[in-house]
Amino acid sequence: MLVTLLRTAVATLAIASTAAFAQAPSARIRGTVEKLEAGVATVKTTEGQNVTLKLAPNLAVSAVVKISAAEIKPGSYIGAGARPAADGSLNAIQVMVFPEAQRGTGEGHRDWSAMPQTTMTNATVAETVGAVNGPVVTLKYKDGEKKLVIGPDATILTTVAAEASDLKVGAELVTTATKNEDGTFSTARVTVGKNGVAPPL
Repeated sequence: MLVTLLRTAVATLAIASTAAFAQAPSARIRGTVEKLEAGVATVKTTEGQNVTLKLAPNLAVSAVVKISAAEIKPGSYIGAGARPAADGSLNAIQVMVFPEAQRGTGEGHRDWSAMPQTTMTNATVAETVGAVNGPVVTLKYKDGEKKLVIGPDATILTTVAAEASDLKVGAELVTTATKNEDGTFSTARVTVGKNGVAPPL
């Protein structure tokens, strides 16, 4: 009986530990690298806070580049920051075309924290139609669909592989990191600005 109770307790603890790990809070960090040493970056965020970012040994570094609206095609998986229009469509502010490996990232439609009264839609492009004010893109995600107008003022970005040396003091970066119990953050992937192109908002 005692052995059974012990086994049950250990199993329960393992399940609880796994659940706690799975629910570890994450945060989107955007800012400038102020210090970098021994796999740890000190980042001054756009909100003016200093955060300690622990970098995984196998850290993946990518750089952001600008592309044209013509490169957004049916089947592309994108993240669109936009302002809602009166007719229910969305006017694009910034569009990120994700690489195939990141398909499904954050899928859905929600408020966008980067700007007030804006939304973020991560979805698959179902179709594109040419229009006077720029292409109109139909976005489909698991709970619905939206029409996105990509006007000439929209910033359109994608990411390419970068070198570890591109992550350096003074570089702008953006990452989704896990918050540790000591208040620091950990990440295995960062996107940096390069050649005058800033990371996505």
